[in-house]
Amino acid sequence: MPVGFATRAAPIAGRIETLGGLGLDLFDKCRAFTRPQEIQAAGLYPYFKPIEASDGTRVVIEGRERIMAGSNNYLGLTVHPDVKAAAIDAVQKYGTSCTGSRYLNGTLDLHVELEQQLAAFLNKEACVLLSTGFQTNLGLLQTIASKGDFILSDKENHSSIVVGTQASYATTVRYRHNDMRDLENKLSKLPEDAGKLIVSDGVFSMSGALVNLPALVDIARRYGARIALDDAHGTGVIGEGGRGTASHFGLVAETDIITGTFSKSFASLGGFIAGDREVISYLKHNAAALIFSASMTPASTATVIAALKVMQQEPERIARLKQVAERMRRGFMEMGFRVIDGETAIVPVVIGEDEATFRFWQALYKRGVFVNCVISPAVPRGMSLIRTSYIATHSDEELDLILEAFYQTGREMGLIGQPSGTLVASAG
Repeated sequence: MPVGFATRAAPIAGRIETLGGLGLDLFDKCRAFTRPQEIQAAGLYPYFKPIEASDGTRVVIEGRERIMAGSNNYLGLTVHPDVKAAAIDAVQKYGTSCTGSRYLNGTLDLHVELEQQLAAFLNKEACVLLSTGFQTNLGLLQTIASKGDFILSDKENHSSIVVGTQASYATTVRYRHNDMRDLENKLSKLPEDAGKLIVSDGVFSMSGALVNLPALVDIARRYGARIALDDAHGTGVIGEGGRGTASHFGLVAETDIITGTFSKSFASLGGFIAGDREVISYLKHNAAALIFSASMTPASTATVIAALKVMQQEPERIARLKQVAERMRRGFMEMGFRVIDGETAIVPVVIGEDEATFRFWQALYKRGVFVNCVISPAVPRGMSLIRTSYIATHSDEELDLILEAFYQTGREMGLIGQPSGTLVASAG
């Protein structure tokens, strides 16, 4: 939920239209929702920009080439020749679609191969694939937590987790963001004999911050709770060989379930759930999100297999990504921007109010840099930000151009002063 427009529709005041004389029209809230049009009229609308061409770090939008600094293509594998070839070969062999669910006629040998490879990669007993990353958390939470169970969910968890908790018959208890004291306080008040699942992002998608997994594991052990970690932004980015957040902390065995997506580091589409063999078997035979959805396409599946191979054969991509993100984080901080610190490829620059953030985005866009504009309520009011994210294949020249665009825009808008010494944009 990067924008949050859906919760910001103005209330309908003094205007009740009837439908057949029966009262309020269901669509009145749609007619009253004019905020996107207002931002478009001001020339500040940053969303749904069609990309006309892409080579990974450079894209063409509205006929002009721009540097992409807002992609989740962390390892740059969407344009890797081996990955592209794998997708093409899969279409030639299997066609474009499986036209059925995994449960019935939609399982390919490619799906089984990828599940086995991912389980081994993540050091888990088994794995199951789903057709989107969103479905992994929805399917997991709706299925694994039942009436009488409790889900404890971080307040800044991804929307897929939130929707999953809403779909579950379990009772959901939300705890303050990454606040382990609040988590323990809430856990301590639950029945000892109830099933409990703590679910959290591994890397929080807006801030790039890591979950405090060591403390979370300690609390889970003491209160008999299980742990599910959504590692959409951690897999391929941190941990040993890109194995994610649990690996980063050396707590793979203690993390019961790991979910993730293929739409980021793996350059494809789909998702996975990894865990104990019995848990995965239960999900395969009970999760509606899996049983009633068409399976991952042949091309998408083959793409992930190829991407996983490249990830293991070219570990320098992960090392380069870390170097790039650290350089940009340091550069923004030295300029005087307010940066949310972290250890991942997500580097958010806090601007403040929504309108100022829209104007900052527009100025960067005009300077040939594409980033993501994140406003309330996706982030707290007054904390609207420019979410930058980086690719292992960004060149030093491209990074300099991004920094220069931020510097010029920050100076024009009065957000930063003149830095001392050499201009950060030219730093190596």
